[in-house]
Amino acid sequence: MTAAAKPGWIPDILGPDYQAMTLQAPRPDGTARRATLVRHRPIVSATTGVSPRRAVLFIHGWSDYFYNTGLSEFFTHRGYDFYALDLHNHGRSLETAELGGYVDDLADYDDEIVLAHQAIAKDVRPGSAWGGKQGPEIGDTGAPAEATVILMGHSTGGLIAALWAHKYPEKVSHLILNSPWLEIQGGAAIRRAATPLVRPVADRRPLTRMRVPERTFYWRGISDEAYGDWHVDRHMRPPQAFPVRAGWMQAILSAQRQVANGLDLPMPALVLLSARSMLGPVWNDAMLHADVVLDVRALSFRALSLGSSVSIERIDGALHEVFLSSKPVREEAYGRLDRWLRGYVG
Repeated sequence: MTAAAKPGWIPDILGPDYQAMTLQAPRPDGTARRATLVRHRPIVSATTGVSPRRAVLFIHGWSDYFYNTGLSEFFTHRGYDFYALDLHNHGRSLETAELGGYVDDLADYDDEIVLAHQAIAKDVRPGSAWGGKQGPEIGDTGAPAEATVILMGHSTGGLIAALWAHKYPEKVSHLILNSPWLEIQGGAAIRRAATPLVRPVADRRPLTRMRVPERTFYWRGISDEAYGDWHVDRHMRPPQAFPVRAGWMQAILSAQRQVANGLDLPMPALVLLSARSMLGPVWNDAMLHADVVLDVRALSFRALSLGSSVSIERIDGALHEVFLSSKPVREEAYGRLDRWLRGYVG
C-alpha cells in the first residue's frame, strides 16, 4: 500500500486554525477510497513552547463527520496534537449520500486509518511524545515502526477504532470510546437472532434498503437548527442519517460478534456513555438528556470485552455523542476525560 495525499494540507471548512489533507486508500480493483484527515493547529496557542504530549486521532460515527471544535480545542490546549479522520464516503469525503457510509466489511476502513497514522507520524510537532522507541521506517513516510496515537472513536467509529486497535496494537497507546456501538440494542441475544435474518438478504442483495425507523431525534439534540448548540451541515450529516442497507448491517453484526468474543486489547481504554437511553418512537423533551440511538446498558456490559484495563464513565444527562451534550453536561464529561488522561497518559 502506498500513501497518497493530494494536494497536502489546505484550509479546512472549520476556519483558520484547521487544515485538511486528502488521503487515497487503494481498493483491490485499483480505484481509490478518498478519506480526509483534519488537523487543529491554533494560530495563537496557549501551549507555545510546550512539547506536545501525544497525537490524538478521532474517528466520527455513522453518517457523520468531524465538526466538534470544542473537542479539538480541549486536546490542543493541553498540549496534544489533534487530528480527525472523515472516513471515505462520509462528510468531507462524501461522494454520494444515497450510498453514504456503505461498506460490507468494517475492515474496509483499515487502510485509510493506516494512512492517517502515517501522515500524523510525518506531521507531528518536534518534541512530541510519539510513543515507543524509534524503529525502522514504514514505507516512505518516515514514521517510526512503534509510533503510537491515542485513538478516539464515537459510535460506529468507536467500533471501528476498537477493531483497528486490536489489529494494530503497536500503533495505539490509549483508546477512548464515546458511546461506541459495541453491541446491538437489546444485547447479544437480539444480535444472534438478527444475524440469520439479515445474512440471506445481505449475501444476495447487499444494497437492499432495510426497513428501520428513520428519525431525527438525535439530530434535534445536537443541531443549532433545533435544540442543540452545533452547526451541523445537512449535506454532510443528514438529519435522518444515511439509508441502512443489508450488507452494511451484516458488517456491523459481524464486527460486534468479534468484540463479544473478546479483543484482549493491551492498551488502557476509556468508555464514555450517557447514564440512560430513550429509544422510544415518539419525541419527548427528556430525549435531550439521554442517548436516543443506542442501548447504553448493552454497551456498558460489552465494553468489558475490550480488554483488561477498561474504565467506564456514565454521564448523567449526556446525549449519544457525549461531547455534544448541553454545556454543563459536556463540561462534566471533559472533566472526567481530563482525569483519565492525567491518570493514564500523564
